[in-house]
Amino acid sequence: MPAAALALLAAAGCSSTDAKATITVPSPPKETAALCGALHKALPRKLDGLKRNDPSPASELTAGWGDDGIVLRCGIDRPEKMNDPEADGVTVDGVNWLLEQLKGGFRFTTTYRKAYVEVTMRTDGDRPAGDIGWLTGLSGPVKKTVPESL
Repeated sequence: MPAAALALLAAAGCSSTDAKATITVPSPPKETAALCGALHKALPRKLDGLKRNDPSPASELTAGWGDDGIVLRCGIDRPEKMNDPEADGVTVDGVNWLLEQLKGGFRFTTTYRKAYVEVTMRTDGDRPAGDIGWLTGLSGPVKKTVPESL
């Protein structure tokens, strides 16, 4: 999984304004896919001033904003990093996110939810590395459509 995310960030960094990133679409169980479909419908058309620009191939399991600067995948496998007791996390509007710094960006993955939602954010000149305020625009839809699980 981390290699795929790094490849995604590398591809996104080389994209032009007319190109869309190509990403790997998750293959979750049917129940998880249904939750992801509900999330897909609830996601905002704009996020932090960036217009919705979904990656290809088109899927209810993926979404994107801007020129592939923020990319979401729903229904991923549980990340291995969640086994690390020293892993970093943040809570945004009642949704817990595992936080991982990547070369050229960050990855956030929901925790304690019935579906794992992964969001990668590329850092560049337009977006300061420490600015995660935009995550509030995703936490609301996640909280509304993906139930908690313990």
